[in-house]
Amino acid sequence: MSHPKWMSRILWAAAAYNLSWGSWVVLRPLDLFHWTGALEPLYPSIWQCVGMIVGVYGIGYAIAARDPIRHWPITLVGLLGKILGPIGFAWMLSTTPPGSPGRLPLSWGWTIVTNDLLWWIPFAAILYQAARIASAPQDEPLLSLADANRQFTDQHRRSLADLSAGQTLLLVFLRHSGCTFCRETLMDLKQQREKLQSIGVKPVVVHMSNDADGEKMLNRYELSDLSRISDPACSL
Repeated sequence: MSHPKWMSRILWAAAAYNLSWGSWVVLRPLDLFHWTGALEPLYPSIWQCVGMIVGVYGIGYAIAARDPIRHWPITLVGLLGKILGPIGFAWMLSTTPPGSPGRLPLSWGWTIVTNDLLWWIPFAAILYQAARIASAPQDEPLLSLADANRQFTDQHRRSLADLSAGQTLLLVFLRHSGCTFCRETLMDLKQQREKLQSIGVKPVVVHMSNDADGEKMLNRYELSDLSRISDPACSL
């Protein structure tokens, strides 16, 4: 699932910003109140919790940056927060009388600009592009089983047809490397490997990552010598 590089750059930038801003608020929670002339909160730890939440969003953006198409829900949740934040600020200004202890100063709105408004267009563009890619018609027809057996090859350029000559294959289909069920499957495969080989069954792992990441994933379970097939488009 390819994606334009600008999508990852935007999300990496958002991750860096959120982690920096969140760390600042956690470590120095009163700075923003002093700079904007707002009353100090009675419980600064509550504001520090806001900084923690913003920082955690940064981790989410970093994850999404690796594959913005697959992880579009993270971007959507982030955009919703960046839309609701300014709405809440506007609601506060319209419903809280000037001079009231619960009213933030207008200068506080600069945080709305950098935390929220600045990201509306980039995040919306990512979601629009993700929707376009997801809804694009498939140009290639589905492969027949015979064609798939000839077309898909392992890391040694051996096709499924070649690998299955004279022996039984056990095809193990995995999702992404962080999937809990995939970890359980690979652990089961590691434990049952000798038994499978003793009855003439050859495991072949089909994964959704590139070959280098697939090798790293299998290496954690001492299975990197098994035949593996990279299938990021899930064609097989």
